[in-house]
Amino acid sequence: MALPSSEKGLSSGQRNRPDKDSFKVCFISDTYPPQVGGLAISVRRMAHSLAQAGHSVHVVTVSEALSPGTVHTESDGPIAVHRLGTHKRLRDTLTDWFETAVKLDATEDFDFFHGYFLAYAGYIAALAARYTGKKSVVSARGNDLDVMPFDPNRAPFTFKALEWADAVTAVTRDLARKAQAISGRRDVRVIHNGVDADLFAPSDPDPELRTTPGLDRGPIVGFVGEARAKKGVGRLLRIFPRIHEATGAQLVLIGSARKDAQEMLDFFRRRHPEVPLTVVPPQPHEEMPRYYALLNVVVMPSLRDGLPNALLEAMACGRPVIASAVGGMMDVITDGIDGILLPPRDDDAWVEAITRILQNPEKGERLGHAARQTVLNRFTISQEVEAILALYREL
Repeated sequence: MALPSSEKGLSSGQRNRPDKDSFKVCFISDTYPPQVGGLAISVRRMAHSLAQAGHSVHVVTVSEALSPGTVHTESDGPIAVHRLGTHKRLRDTLTDWFETAVKLDATEDFDFFHGYFLAYAGYIAALAARYTGKKSVVSARGNDLDVMPFDPNRAPFTFKALEWADAVTAVTRDLARKAQAISGRRDVRVIHNGVDADLFAPSDPDPELRTTPGLDRGPIVGFVGEARAKKGVGRLLRIFPRIHEATGAQLVLIGSARKDAQEMLDFFRRRHPEVPLTVVPPQPHEEMPRYYALLNVVVMPSLRDGLPNALLEAMACGRPVIASAVGGMMDVITDGIDGILLPPRDDDAWVEAITRILQNPEKGERLGHAARQTVLNRFTISQEVEAILALYREL
């Protein structure tokens, strides 16, 4: 499209924006829906929230489903999503990722490159910003600082992302402390996840869903998320026969099960055929409140974690939550007031706490009511968006 005559001859950085307080942002992320996982959900939530506030957002992500090196652009409402096909060799993927972001900036003239997850997205965002003369923000989400600093392949990218970025955010205080320890910088900002408290709200159980096979037997202990080692699902399976024996409860896992997790689940079923275990595949985001309404208690037995979306979603739905005293759980829950925090490896404490909530539903209701108030007071999407925009304005 041709430029107005008054703007011809100006560089892209000199052209007047229609609104001087509106930003053009390029999100760099490993994942984006329909890919599953907390990172994909968080990136989409923030992209749409910024767009609703009048800002322009593009997302550059990678996909193993596309031919290597190809770029497929699609619209997700107001968001332009650019998916890049990955190569067998990581260096080729990273090269294309960087060049795609830089080429896009030549036409879009971004104010910021914002990388979600330090390696590799944060590294690409920081490098693209330095190359184009723009500003960069990198956001630590969890494994990027819990695990990746000890991975010889990813650690260099993690460290450079922290060094080069104009601003660093973290979703928990613990992650901010780790970012500071690694980088030496003292300007790491904690910006917690937010949750749509209108969508995720208390409701009565859906009678039709409650009669679904696997969801129709006794009280339900629910786990929501990816069934993987760090989420503590193996330990939950180990202790659950004791909980079932005391309460008659069934265990429902909602989310994706990786191959190693599936083997673990199959082993559990063979060893404990008397214990009802149901695995519900990942559900559309807007359908999740119906499932939370079924759960008598939500458990999050993570060995380490960032700030899971499922934690805030369950609390916003007024569900009592029992969680490990790790990561972002300690930022959100006040033990005994709006949830229960437990040592992640104390099996007896977990059995006792889950059993107590199932046998005392009034206590669960009190915890759930307080949990929703905590979300409304501290963890709304508007609070998350304003914190990001305040950072952008400072930059």
